[in-house]
Amino acid sequence: MSGANRIPGKGRLTPARTARFTLDGRCLTALEGDTVASAMLANGLHLAGRSFKYHRPRGILTAGPEEPNALLDISRDSARKQPNVRATVQEVFDGMKVETQNRWPSLSFDVGVVNDFFSAFFAAGFYYKTFMWPKAAWHTVYEPFIRRAAGLGVAPKEEDPDHYANRYAHCDVLVVGGGAAGLAAALAAAEAGAKVILCDEQPEMGGALHYDTGAVIDGHNGYDWAQVTVARLAAMPNVRVMSRTTAFGYYNHNFVALAERVTDHVAKPGKTSPRERLWQVRARKVILATGSIERHMVFANNDRPGIMLASAGRTYLNHFGVAVGAKVGVYTAHDSAYEAAFDLKKAGVTIASIVDCREKPGDKVLSEAKALGIEVLTGHSVVDTAGRLRIKSMSVKRNGGGASARKIEVDALLISAGWTPSVHLFSQSRGKLKFDAARDRFLPDVYAQESQCVGTCNGTDALQDVLDEAYAAGRDMAVAVGAKGAVNAALIGANAFEWTGGMIGAAEGAGRDTTVKAFIDFQHDVCAKDIRLAVREGMHSIEHIKRFTTNGMASDQGKLSNMHGLAIAAEMLGKEIPQVGLTTFRAPYTPVTFGTLINHSRGELFDPTRKTPMHAYEASKGAEFEDVGNWKRAWYYPRPGEDMHAAVNRECKTARETAGVFNASTLGKIEVVGPDAAQFLNLMYTNAWDTLKPGKCRYGIMTRDDGFIYDDGVVGRIAEDRFHVTTTTGGAPRVLNHMEDYLQTEFPHLKVWLTSATEQWAVIAVQGPKARDIIAPFVDGIDISNDAFPHMSVAEGKFCGVPTRLFRVSFTGELGFEVNVPADFGPDVFKAIWERAESLGACLYGTETMHVLRAEKGYIIVGQDTDGTLTPDDAGLAWAVSKKKTDFVGIRGLKRPDLIRQGRKQLVGLLTKDANEVLEEGGQIVADPNQPKPMTMLGHVTSSYWSENLGRSIAFAMVANGRARLGETLYVPMKDKTIAVEVTDMVFFDKEGGRIHG
Repeated sequence: MSGANRIPGKGRLTPARTARFTLDGRCLTALEGDTVASAMLANGLHLAGRSFKYHRPRGILTAGPEEPNALLDISRDSARKQPNVRATVQEVFDGMKVETQNRWPSLSFDVGVVNDFFSAFFAAGFYYKTFMWPKAAWHTVYEPFIRRAAGLGVAPKEEDPDHYANRYAHCDVLVVGGGAAGLAAALAAAEAGAKVILCDEQPEMGGALHYDTGAVIDGHNGYDWAQVTVARLAAMPNVRVMSRTTAFGYYNHNFVALAERVTDHVAKPGKTSPRERLWQVRARKVILATGSIERHMVFANNDRPGIMLASAGRTYLNHFGVAVGAKVGVYTAHDSAYEAAFDLKKAGVTIASIVDCREKPGDKVLSEAKALGIEVLTGHSVVDTAGRLRIKSMSVKRNGGGASARKIEVDALLISAGWTPSVHLFSQSRGKLKFDAARDRFLPDVYAQESQCVGTCNGTDALQDVLDEAYAAGRDMAVAVGAKGAVNAALIGANAFEWTGGMIGAAEGAGRDTTVKAFIDFQHDVCAKDIRLAVREGMHSIEHIKRFTTNGMASDQGKLSNMHGLAIAAEMLGKEIPQVGLTTFRAPYTPVTFGTLINHSRGELFDPTRKTPMHAYEASKGAEFEDVGNWKRAWYYPRPGEDMHAAVNRECKTARETAGVFNASTLGKIEVVGPDAAQFLNLMYTNAWDTLKPGKCRYGIMTRDDGFIYDDGVVGRIAEDRFHVTTTTGGAPRVLNHMEDYLQTEFPHLKVWLTSATEQWAVIAVQGPKARDIIAPFVDGIDISNDAFPHMSVAEGKFCGVPTRLFRVSFTGELGFEVNVPADFGPDVFKAIWERAESLGACLYGTETMHVLRAEKGYIIVGQDTDGTLTPDDAGLAWAVSKKKTDFVGIRGLKRPDLIRQGRKQLVGLLTKDANEVLEEGGQIVADPNQPKPMTMLGHVTSSYWSENLGRSIAFAMVANGRARLGETLYVPMKDKTIAVEVTDMVFFDKEGGRIHG
């Protein structure tokens, strides 16, 4: 048996197809297609969990993703465990293990319920007042206790053996929501010829048609029409239909993130199948058909197991074939709940009474209730319920007081306060809402992106109006993207009843005192009295009220509670609801697993190692490697018997006396192309680029808005409309992002295209007096003589017979060339260069030697010699800031008084008094080593090396008013000694600079 509460002939599941699972060790049988919630209800189980703060018994409240109570631990084995899974979403599969959470020792007997008896001490905001004293108790008592109490489930301890996938997709029209509105919109757009993606979070499309048996579309039952339409769409080549796929985030430029549950419902997933897949969709147009979420009624003890939304009761009956009780009560302020009573009554379930807090419900539903023999109590409210682990009765009282409450026995209570449009994704898109006072709801108003809301999320309620609006939106958006296909006639639909009514805020049974527990936020145990307390405590902003009470801060993000909390706060403040405001809807719409978000970025791919094309060849030559960002770079090349220092000393001497060959492929490279390329670079860099002639290079400094150095590099002008921009190794991604950000937001009028070319070019630097001799035999089509190809030149030609961009640049102060060739040819070209260089007595050198050689010449490294607070002038690079340009990024920042004041820290050179003493990088610098503590720190050492070429140590440092201190003696206090240093300029080798022009 799949459950005693199955009603023969009801639902859409196949009785012969069963699945067995365990719940807290108890074996249960479900039908394929059941959710854990529907399977539990079929087996007579309403108790699903315990509340977070009070540990009150909680049951299944909804049938969808808004579920706040039934959060369970789902597992296949010890490694495949996931806490806080919504029972209303998780499909049952054979062999699944389900455990309830937040209880001890058992769900039915939880010692944590003692908190409920002491609830007066846990009022809203108690944690802001309780954990303040004694101060010493925070680390030893409060913080450990809070950390243990935080959360409902237990995170898995074993590594996740499943794998996750990621896909990118582009479409003309993305339709979010597979209900009547979404299907109509997708159908119209697809018929017109647009490329359409349709996604919905449920296993089957249909939305509210899952439960609404009274809906008829084109002469068919609404759900049947939905399945036929889905099959029709799936057969169209221009449509992708995605079930079990939640649109959880709506970002800039119609970028929508989808989470697809691929195998969460499968008993034995294929080894190559991902568990979940992240879709990153860029759509030209987006149609939001996200529907509405039913609200609960707010009254005393409205959280007992067996109390659930009326639409949930209909869903379990009409789709899953499960009766939620044998004697069911209904409490409502909206006509829709009546239809739940009608469906249950027709299925043979006893309806104890319909309690309606309105005096005048819809005439048609009243007539139908009378015809079915259902008692309707209008103008009444449920003021309390009874039952410990499941509701046993409800107490009903006439509004306004009077006679004592009438007790009505029930084993389930369906509730409905009306419907809240699901505007979460619209709000994430930065759209603005308006308040519909007639229906107490917020609706889409001002659109920020190329999107359209349709159906009940847009405030359109009647089925025919929904179909017309959605069909028109799909057609119009398809036409807007250039589709020209013929669209068929509009759809015809009708509801069985026209719904009226609705309320937000506390019902009469919620009380205005400080003891009644009328729950608004079920997961965080927030009651109506807590909202009132927050206002009395001085919280007048809804955002402050939210944080004081934690209303809407649970994993359901207040899908059920926000409007009720807002209405109660507005009532207490004596303001209209729009004046109080609305909390911010943030992504994700529903919880998304870390696995989905991370997908491939785990293990070795979490922080991928990047290797240059020449890595293997360098390794074969004995290179030791270091990590530079994600890159593996040759650090030094030790010969037998050499340690690092000996190898670096040899490389430094050889590079200056003969030549050195260096793999510079990791330098960032960005192709800047377009008729406005020079103008764009003028705006991005401090110096001028329109005066740079093709075939020439220039060193450039990039600053942030605040005027501080962001990156630097050499830029070569290949043609009038093309620049080859180099960046620091670690700066390439952020510089490209920085450029794209400004190009798209500040300078969109410029005709410029940016392309990352870092991995497209292999770069071999040849530096030293014999550099020209080394490369000359391989160069074709370029005159590399000193006169024809001076320092800071660039030319295109052939090198070893392959295309090259040859730069005459140097980061050593020696005669230097940088050979750029397509990455695939890098290893062969590098090998050819090295074999010739070796024959001439040159050496291979790594990053450590590169650092020493550049420091000898006074060249800085951004990120090592700068710390985000240095301006070009501070770094001794004021010459690189154009005095003629009227605008560039950072120009206003550089004019701030603090950035031009006297006494700022400036980069200078340091020479230790003892030439053999090598300073430690990061060492602090003082003027008086005998000054009492706290000593005045003047700056710190940024770079420090032993220079074999100079026979002594050298260093750079940031020192307050540094250039004015040239010749002064300062001190670097260390743990065991104090080192005296002389402040010098930053050029230690070849001060005249003649070698670079050799």
